[in-house]
Amino acid sequence: MKVLILGAGYGTRLEKDLKNDATGKYHHLIGVPKPLLPIGQYPLATHWLKDLADIKHIGGVYVVTNALNHSAFVAWASEWENVQLLCDGTTSNETRIGAVGCINLVVKHFNIQEDLLVIAGDTLFFHDVTLVDLIQAFQTFQHKDDKASMVVYVNCKDEEVHKYGILEVDESSRVTGFLEKPQSGETTSRKECPCFYFLSSHTLSLLSEFLEERKDQPLKARDATGNFIAFLSERKPVYATQISGRYDVGGLQSYIICNEHFQLEKR
Repeated sequence: MKVLILGAGYGTRLEKDLKNDATGKYHHLIGVPKPLLPIGQYPLATHWLKDLADIKHIGGVYVVTNALNHSAFVAWASEWENVQLLCDGTTSNETRIGAVGCINLVVKHFNIQEDLLVIAGDTLFFHDVTLVDLIQAFQTFQHKDDKASMVVYVNCKDEEVHKYGILEVDESSRVTGFLEKPQSGETTSRKECPCFYFLSSHTLSLLSEFLEERKDQPLKARDATGNFIAFLSERKPVYATQISGRYDVGGLQSYIICNEHFQLEKR
């Protein structure tokens, strides 16, 4: 299995929050890409690498970056010999190729033909959620169907449904639908699905198909990774497993909450 951490986003909402922060306490974070934000003792992405280091059958870790922040990632990755970087060549949010485009770029560039774990660069899980357990859950689904992929979900509140991608699943935990930020009345599901996907090797060719089908649509249709999960679930088996919770470092307030939690864990 290979692992890809998405780090090519521009974090525009967080940047805006940081610049508008009247306290000035967090101004030193302006310009820091989200995967490299200090969370507790380590940069956000380092938490994932430390967890991955204990898993023997991980065959390599890739991080996709943009050109604007690439040098910062080069400095960070110098401490991790198993990490390979790939720059998408973009320099602004307006010229970004989108998250699905970045996944496909990495798959093509490194000729990945194994199962691929995709992790958003602004996400961390609660401490009771372990990669070992999630990999075991993925393997259990693959024993039933070797073409199976797996996503995770967190139960959210009614008033939060419109903020997230929402999974619909059947009694066997197979994904039957994915709604991107629906209104609460559009679905009875409250299964929020973060960008953390175990993609079967059998599904990777569908990335190009997805992008080709949407090449003339607005970037938003290609950027949101949940749109690919919706596309994928109509063509290949995708299963879901529940986790207790996650931190989504989208803005300053969510960064503060995440950082404070990990600082408390350090103590």
